[in-house]
Amino acid sequence: MNLASASIPQSLADLWTQVQQVWDTSVLGLNIGDVIFAVIILTLSLLLRGMIAHYIIGFLSRLSRRTKTSLDDVLLQTLEAPLKLIPVIVGLFFALQVMGPGDETRALFNQLLSSLIAFAIFWSLVRAVDPVMAILTPLGRVLTPEIMAWVTKAAKGLFAFIGAAAILQTWGIQVGPFLAGLGIFGVAVALGAQDLFKNLIAGFLVLAEKRFQVGDWIKVDGVVEGTVEAINFRSTTVRRFDKSPVYVPNANLSDNAVTNFSRMTNRRIYWKIGLVYNSTTEQLRAVRDGVRAYVLDNDDFVHPPDGTLFVQIDSFNDSSIDLMIYCFTKTTDWGKWLQIKDDFACAIKEIVAEAGSDFAFPSQSIYLEQDGNPPAQT
Repeated sequence: MNLASASIPQSLADLWTQVQQVWDTSVLGLNIGDVIFAVIILTLSLLLRGMIAHYIIGFLSRLSRRTKTSLDDVLLQTLEAPLKLIPVIVGLFFALQVMGPGDETRALFNQLLSSLIAFAIFWSLVRAVDPVMAILTPLGRVLTPEIMAWVTKAAKGLFAFIGAAAILQTWGIQVGPFLAGLGIFGVAVALGAQDLFKNLIAGFLVLAEKRFQVGDWIKVDGVVEGTVEAINFRSTTVRRFDKSPVYVPNANLSDNAVTNFSRMTNRRIYWKIGLVYNSTTEQLRAVRDGVRAYVLDNDDFVHPPDGTLFVQIDSFNDSSIDLMIYCFTKTTDWGKWLQIKDDFACAIKEIVAEAGSDFAFPSQSIYLEQDGNPPAQT
């Protein structure tokens, strides 16, 4: 009994020694105990990530509200997501210090930590482009909003490229020789991508010449007619009036004549009204003067010398004496223009009726000659 009692403490001591041996066992040069402690730190950093980010962002928000400019407020909202990486980076750093790994393992974790830092920095820069460009909105009056959109995309792409290069460099991948190797490949690609570069240059020329902007109603004969929705690097999206989108290569818009209806100063009305041949001279003049008076008395029309106005007896047609009406409306809105035309047509109908004349329609007269008598009209 005494022997059994004496062996229990020794057994417990042996068990504890074995536990210590397992605890101190090295895996990949790392102590298991230190690894567990490091995992706990990383877990806590992930759990506290939201709370820490909340307090940091809250503190920065209170500081930004004290300033008079809104730029810092917009930047803070934009950088909220990248800031949430800070607790993870800090947790990874302290976990690395706790583990105290060997040189090879430490180098691996340092590369991972550097990659996260580079990712956070360049992610922040990419997200900061939009609010910074929003501050530069007044430049859109000179460069046009479409060019500003191109600059925004280019800046984001540049930051993303530099960030990717920095991360690759962290892992020992040299970007310079890689880009040099792409030079020969790029020549082959360029030969097969001539249309891509042609459309890219054409799109830049379209924007530089300010041929049209998003929202303009344009027409390219034989290509498309509709409203411009987007001007991209390779093509422009034009939505036709039947609501179907058309993706037009920029080269087609650069090489062809483009009519921009949205930049009209006035809308034109050009009609030829056919009056019957039995209208007297007084009736023709009454119709002409009545139509002219209607235009001059109506504020919906542009009056000379600000605009052209012609109401003239124009020609003797096969079945009618034609009255030409050439004038412009002040509005460029299509719906209002149609309403003005509607009212104008009704007024002309009344003017012709009051003058005692009538509208002509296509007709033919047949004359029959019988027994040497004058021909009879039928």
